[in-house]
Amino acid sequence: MSSIPPPSIPASVADLALPITDEGLARRLRERMALVEEALFEHAQSRAPYVTEAARHLLAAGGKRFRPLLVLLAAEAGDRAGSDEVITAACVVEITHVGSLYHDDVMDEASLRRGADSANSRFDNHVAILTGDFLFAKSSELTARLGADAVRIQAETFTRLVEGQILETVKPGADADPLHHYLDVVAGKTGSLIATSARYGARFGGAGTEIEEALTAYGEIVGSAFQLSDDILDVASEADESGKTPGTDLREGVPTLPVLLARTSTDPADARLLELLDSDLTDDARHAEALDLLRKHPAMDEARAYVVAQAQEAKALLDVLPSGPVRSALEAFADVVAVRST
Repeated sequence: MSSIPPPSIPASVADLALPITDEGLARRLRERMALVEEALFEHAQSRAPYVTEAARHLLAAGGKRFRPLLVLLAAEAGDRAGSDEVITAACVVEITHVGSLYHDDVMDEASLRRGADSANSRFDNHVAILTGDFLFAKSSELTARLGADAVRIQAETFTRLVEGQILETVKPGADADPLHHYLDVVAGKTGSLIATSARYGARFGGAGTEIEEALTAYGEIVGSAFQLSDDILDVASEADESGKTPGTDLREGVPTLPVLLARTSTDPADARLLELLDSDLTDDARHAEALDLLRKHPAMDEARAYVVAQAQEAKALLDVLPSGPVRSALEAFADVVAVRST
C-alpha cells in the first residue's frame, strides 16, 4: 500500500469552496464531498505501490476540489442528486484535473504545487508525465461506467483541455488577435472542464435538458472568468493579500488579460510601459516599474469590467432554475468571481 493515506479531514469537506449559505444544502454537499474524497484515493490506487504513491501525491496535497463540488451542486437541480453516478462523475472531473496538474508542473518546471513538492520535483519529469497519463486513464475507466454519451463528452472535453495547453506554449500567428488567442487558451484549459463539471452534475442528477445546457454554458463562462480574475489579481494584489508574489506572470513574460489589453494602446503616454513589456522583466527594477505602470493603466479597469460582464452573463443563464438555495449558490459564485477582480 502507499505511504500516503487520504487526509483524515479533507479541507474540501470542512470548508466548501463555493459560497453556500443554506445549511441543509451545505450539509448534503459536505456529506457527499466526503464520499468523493474517499473515492478519489481509491481510484488513484495501482497494483504497484510506487505508482499509487505518485498518483496520490497531489491528491494528498489538498486543493479546493471546486470541480467535483460543482458537480454535486449542479446535481441538486435534479431529482437524483445523491446517486452513485453523480459521485462517479465528480471523481472523473477531479482526477482529470489533477492529471493535468502533473503535466502543467513539468511544462512550467514548477517546484511546488499546493504547498507541497510538485510531482516532477518529488519524483522526476518522466514519472510526473506518466503519472498524469495514469490518472487520465483512470478517469477514462470511470467515465465508461457512466455510458457511451459520457465517454463522448469526456473525450471532447479532454481534446479542448489538451489543445488549450498546447496553444498556451505557442505565440499566435502574425494575423491572429493575441487577445482572442489567449481567451481561447483559457476557455480550453480552464473553462472546458468546469463546464463539463456542471454538465455532468445536471445530467446525472436528473435535471432536464434545458437546465443541463444552461449550466454547461454557465460553467464555461464562470470557469474562464475565474482564471481571468486571477490575471487581474496577479497584478493588483499585494503579497500579503494573495499569498503570492505580485506580478509573477509579468516577470515570466506570460501574457495575461491586463497585459494584452494594455498592449492595444496607441496612446503615446504608454510608450514606456510598452517598452518595458517588451524587455526582460526578470530585472527587479524594470519589473517594479512595469508593475507600477500597469496597475495605474486603464487596462486594469477594462479587464475588471470584462470579468464583471462575464459574471453577469453567467448569472443570466440561471433564469431556467427555480429560485432557491441551488440557484442562489451558483449566483453567489458568479458574484465572487466578479468581486475578487475589483
